[in-house]
Amino acid sequence: MRDELRLLASLAGPFPAFDIDLTPDEPRQLFSDWLRDAIVAGIKEPHAMVLSTVDENGGPDARVLILKNLDHRGWHFATTGNGPKGRQIALNPAVSLTFYWPALGRQVRLRGMALQAEVHERDADFRARAPGAKAVALTGRQSDVMGSRQELEDSLRDQHRRLEDEPALVAPSWALFIVMPHEAEFWQGDGERRHHRLRYRREKAGWAKEQLWP
Repeated sequence: MRDELRLLASLAGPFPAFDIDLTPDEPRQLFSDWLRDAIVAGIKEPHAMVLSTVDENGGPDARVLILKNLDHRGWHFATTGNGPKGRQIALNPAVSLTFYWPALGRQVRLRGMALQAEVHERDADFRARAPGAKAVALTGRQSDVMGSRQELEDSLRDQHRRLEDEPALVAPSWALFIVMPHEAEFWQGDGERRHHRLRYRREKAGWAKEQLWP
C-alpha cells in the first residue's frame, strides 16, 4: 500500500494566486469568496464540511455534513439533536469545521462554539427538507443499532404517512446549530509545499490576522 500511495499525485495544481495583503479584515467575507470560487469551478458538493466534536470521554469524533447557511452570526448546520452529534455538542459545544476544495488546493478550518438557532429557524430548516430526509429524521433513531433493513423500511413508511397527515410536522429532536468561530485558518496549497496560511483570531476589538509558516 505504501508504494501505491506514493504514486498518487497530490497538490498537482495549478492553483489560484493568493495575496494575503488583499484579504478582508474578517474571515466571513473571505470564506464566502472561496466558497463561490469552488461553486464556479464546478467542485462537487462545495458546501460539504467535516464537523469535529468530542464525546463524553474526551475522544474525538468527526463526520461530513452540509453547510446550510452563513450569516453575521456564523456557519449553520442541522442534525438530529438526540443523535451522537447533538449529544456531544450538548456536553461540549466547542467544535471545529473543515472545508477542503482539492481542485483549488484550498482548505478552511474554523474553531468555535456551536449554539442552537431560534426555534422558528430550526422549524423552517426542517420543513424545507426533502420528504425522504424528513421521514428519516422523524424516526428519531440515528446511530442506534438496527436489527434489519426491514425495520428501517417499516419505520419510514409510518413516517411518510405522518407527513401526509401533517405536512407542517417538525421532528421534536431536530436541531439547527450556528458555529460562532473564534479562530479561522485559510490554507492555499502550493505544489512546492510553500503553502500560504492565514489565521484570523477573534479579539475584543475585532479580528487579528497572522501569516503562518507552511
